[in-house]
Amino acid sequence: MSGEATGGDPDADAGPRVPDDLDAVREALVSWYEADHRSYPWRETTDPYPILVSEVMSQQTQLDRVVEAWHDFLDEWPTVEALADADRAGVVGFWTDHSLGYNNRAKYLHEAARQVVSEHDGEFPRTPDGLQDLMGVGPYTANAVASFAFDDGDAVVDTNVERVLYRAFDVPDDDSTFERVANEVMPPGESRVWNNAVMELGGVACGKSPRCDEAGCPWREWCHAYGTGDFTAPDVPTQPSFDGSRRQMRGRVVKALREYEALPLSKLGPRVRVDYGGEYGEAWLHGLVSDLADDGLVEVADGDDDEPVARLRR
Repeated sequence: MSGEATGGDPDADAGPRVPDDLDAVREALVSWYEADHRSYPWRETTDPYPILVSEVMSQQTQLDRVVEAWHDFLDEWPTVEALADADRAGVVGFWTDHSLGYNNRAKYLHEAARQVVSEHDGEFPRTPDGLQDLMGVGPYTANAVASFAFDDGDAVVDTNVERVLYRAFDVPDDDSTFERVANEVMPPGESRVWNNAVMELGGVACGKSPRCDEAGCPWREWCHAYGTGDFTAPDVPTQPSFDGSRRQMRGRVVKALREYEALPLSKLGPRVRVDYGGEYGEAWLHGLVSDLADDGLVEVADGDDDEPVARLRR
């Protein structure tokens, strides 16, 4: 790793650390992808219609769940012309029956098919800008279709790709910086294989729980996270501090009840927190004890003066 922030101070903490030898970085990822990757049917075609269908279906839906629905959809409407001629209610009904999320996506996909047929003589636009003229096709989907169908897109940047760039090259959590670095690293004119490869890396090796060695991540020698052991990312929150946490306070309740067997809540509270009261007063303690009761660890009964008394469940 070069340790150099792109366009800035080599020691700047806020800048990306993109390796100097981009050719080696690119070759390593593409070779890793081509040697072995998950098989999805839309990766086996360059027809923009089934690729668009897959992209719309996979929005916020796991890819493995999409496969059956994708096959069923194309069995029902095998061409963009068939979809354009379809009854919209039928398309929306299909979407609902297959639990594919927001029905607006079905409506927009149907309208986009009609646009391709009526405005483009059945031929899809080939560029991201042209594809964005289609109903419901935003920048990400347009770029994905341009890349996978026509090998004519920019770098695709989704949550998985952001996580990869954040960890590997210490890219700041900023949309414009993610896009800039993603396009800098992508080899010119190879958007199809590159975008498939980097998305595969994020899905297989660099998920929220990284599998660097197990998946044979090809970027380990350059990866900032692998070198430092810090695998946080924009969509991977850091582990909350144990000190002062609800988990710690639940443990203190159990510890106090082990020592005293049973305690009224007014006496239990100060043994859990020395600053018991106010925000961390009776209502807060009731919540802790109720959680432990739900877990079968504690039982609560009325004591003298009807004050609740907590004890460990035997």
